Amino acid sequence: MTDPLPQLILLPGLLNDAELWRDQVTGLADVARCQVADLTHGESLRDLAEQVLAEAAPTFALAGFSMGGYVAQEIARIAPERIERLALIDTAIRADTPERAAQRRAVNAAASHEGAFLGVADRLMASYVDASRLADKDLTGRIQAMTQRLGREVFLRQNGLAREDGAAALRALRCPIVIICGEHDAITPLAGQHEMAHAIGCSHMVIIPNAGHMTPMEAPEAVNAALRRWLAR
Repeated sequence: MTDPLPQLILLPGLLNDAELWRDQVTGLADVARCQVADLTHGESLRDLAEQVLAEAAPTFALAGFSMGGYVAQEIARIAPERIERLALIDTAIRADTPERAAQRRAVNAAASHEGAFLGVADRLMASYVDASRLADKDLTGRIQAMTQRLGREVFLRQNGLAREDGAAALRALRCPIVIICGEHDAITPLAGQHEMAHAIGCSHMVIIPNAGHMTPMEAPEAVNAALRRWLAR
């Protein structure tokens, strides 16, 4: 007998692993077969997308967080017919500007020869989580440990990936799409989320109050509720 639950592939962001999606994997187990993709090996978005597709069911639901959203867009280019529904979480669709690409190269140059790799250092945490959560040592400790666990080589590889414009590929999809974003996301701010929704014709947007960029970890109940509604559409 076939499993009646849809496969939900969860795509992590830069320096994220399955810890990012811990509360989604457990909290959505009754409505989906959750599988967290490993995006730590691959020299291009195409490499990563093809790795995900090779291990995926014939059709699946797809949720991409931050950098994982760009991998989702590449999957939409390669195999749109296999995507049953798509969630874009705290991500973007535009290609890097020349300035942003140069900034990435400079960061990689610095990160490649500095001392111990610190992952998301304390000074960076303020751009990752809402100000109200900076004193939450359980949350910030989980994020810090995750980024340190993946380390320098994964950071250099992922930060060096060329981000391509995904508007056309997403606009061509004929499946339920939802955009989910933290109200105070400093990395992919709300203005960009509204612009993305307009560009791809998505009318379903969920703004998570009092949350920053790391919504799956900061506000798991709200994210899970939004994903449940999307899975039921």
